[in-house]
Amino acid sequence: MHDALGSLARRAAAAACLLLTFAAYPAAQQPLVETPAAPEFMSRFDFQMWAAGLASDDVRFSWDTHWKGDFDFLDYVHGRMSFVADYEAVLGHERRLFDPSQGNYTLETSGSWRIRGTEFAGVLHHVSRHLADHQKIEAVAMNAALLRVMRQVDEGPTSLALRIETGPVIARAFVDYSWMTYGEATFRRAVSPHVGFYGRGYADVWGVHPSVYHRSTQAGGHFEAGVRLNGKAGALELFGGYERVIDAYQLDLLPMRWAFAGFRLLN
Repeated sequence: MHDALGSLARRAAAAACLLLTFAAYPAAQQPLVETPAAPEFMSRFDFQMWAAGLASDDVRFSWDTHWKGDFDFLDYVHGRMSFVADYEAVLGHERRLFDPSQGNYTLETSGSWRIRGTEFAGVLHHVSRHLADHQKIEAVAMNAALLRVMRQVDEGPTSLALRIETGPVIARAFVDYSWMTYGEATFRRAVSPHVGFYGRGYADVWGVHPSVYHRSTQAGGHFEAGVRLNGKAGALELFGGYERVIDAYQLDLLPMRWAFAGFRLLN
């Protein structure tokens, strides 16, 4: 156990050093706390970059990194049209210290409508998974049509953001998914204008076609907690947690579990 924690700390530090050198955490669309009084073009743009060291004995999984952009193309007061693009690079140490094993792309477009503080959105969700620095044997991808419901409750320095979505998988390659359901809760509490704490948890369930790979419904989950440090032009989150990832390596079709620790930069 002591060796695993030490390895996790070393990997998290190495990942942080690598990303901070070049820059000199499934996160998606969140509830909008303040709606505009009139329609606005390009009303919101958020960018995040994060890395987490993974406590895994598998040489293909040492750390997980993301670069994500999320923006509202048009807010029409009663709702908004939004886009999300996320690139995930999973790194191992099979061949070298920083050995990319996967490059995964997530793209989303959505349109929403707000009713009494709750936002309902129709979402077209696309995921494409690729082997990095390795020969790609199969195309691994899927499209899903989702209904997303979001709401945020604020009470003084405390907020709770909720999101749930579900829908069918409408196109797929090398996966057996038939539908998906996802639920997420994020709790935040500000201690001062510059410091706050948060916790985030989600669970995802994937229905499958049993005749394809002869397996049953798949379930995963993620929990993290950390501290948020707010600056003038951005924020830094330091976090740790535990997760169960469905089909962690796209050609194995097996879940994996690990603890993690990392950081997240936000604009």
